[in-house]
Formats: sequence, C-alpha cells, structure tokens
Amino acid sequence: MASFQKSLAQAIRDRRSTPSFDGEPIPPRDLWQILDAGLHAPSGYNMQPWRFIVVQDPEHRRRLRAVSYNQAKVEEAPAIIVACGDRDGWRRDLEEMLRMGRAGGMPESYAAQAAANVPEYLSEFSREEMASWLNKQVTVALTTMMWMAEVLGYDTAMLEGFEQRGVCETLRLPMSYWVVSMLAVGRLKGTDKFDSGRFDPSHTVFGDEYGKPLK
Repeated sequence: MASFQKSLAQAIRDRRSTPSFDGEPIPPRDLWQILDAGLHAPSGYNMQPWRFIVVQDPEHRRRLRAVSYNQAKVEEAPAIIVACGDRDGWRRDLEEMLRMGRAGGMPESYAAQAAANVPEYLSEFSREEMASWLNKQVTVALTTMMWMAEVLGYDTAMLEGFEQRGVCETLRLPMSYWVVSMLAVGRLKGTDKFDSGRFDPSHTVFGDEYGKPLK
C-alpha cells in the first residue's frame, strides 16, 4: 500500500506531468483504489460508458509505446490506464443501469423517463457527436483516477499523443470503442517537471457574465 498520502488540495497544487518513471510496480491494492475512484465518477444518466484497459505487462507496454509516438514514459511507467468510451455501451447497459438505480431508490417515474430519453437522445448522435460525448464522460472518470493516484503519493502523466487506430489494434479493442486518453501511473525517476504556472483568475474566471470580476 502507498506509504503516505497527500490531501486532495496538496495533490492538486503539487502535481506535475511526470517526465520519467522508475518502473517500480504498483501494488494491486493501490491500483484498484485508483481505478475504483474513477469508477465512482459521475456520468450522463449514470450510463458509465467508460472502459479501461490497464496495461502492465512489459511487452504490451513496449507495443503500446510504438503506437504512442514512441513516448518513453509509456514503456517506463508500471501501469498505463488506457481510457476508452464504448459507443454502443448504452444499448447493452441501459437495463442494468435502471435495475441498479431502482435498487438504490430511483423513483419509478424517473426510471420510466430515463428508459425513454436515453435511447432517444443517444441514438440520434452522429459519430462525431458520440465521440464528443464520450470524451466528456471518460475524461471525468480518468481525471478522478489521476487525483486519487496523486493523493496516494504516485506520480502521473496524462497522455494524448497516440494513434487511435494503432491503439485499438494493439489492444484488440472492440470496434465500438473510442480511445479518449491514457494515464501513466508510477514513481518519478530523476527531477520533477518545472512549475509551468497558472494564469491569474482575473484572466479566466468571471462573475455572472463575461468580463465582470467574480466577487
């Protein structure tokens, strides 16, 4: 288990995109705690359209590196969480989502509304619209995993540089899967990345309407 933990506030302040990993394996208990955090993230209609492939085998990481623009950290990190969205997941999972909801106290009126609205809403998406929707849902879950990893004292790097088709073929993903991002998790090797800074809130945060300061 992780030897120490940070507060969430400290993890958010301290986190850097790790430039290099030492390859030390992550204990299964810690890895599952990281994954479980993401699996409890919110999603539209609670459809949980995310699918995660955790790549730990050295040979699999080597092959994944080859379709990730040869980024060394893909092979260095002991675990790469490949985050995907399932375009057809809602078709298979709607009934189970409603069953779980009812078991947790979902009103029957809400269940009936969701049973009608989810297919009506998602079936109209174009391929591009579905990819956009999946990107939002999956990113929330993967980011939650990233924060949990940081809280547990691990180092992380979010990876966007990869070949969509290459990753799908390398991991033998179903045709309905869309790869959103990857998260490298492990321990820092060498010097941490510099602090790149953040814009002043007056540049990015407004109150009530654009241009007005938040008081």
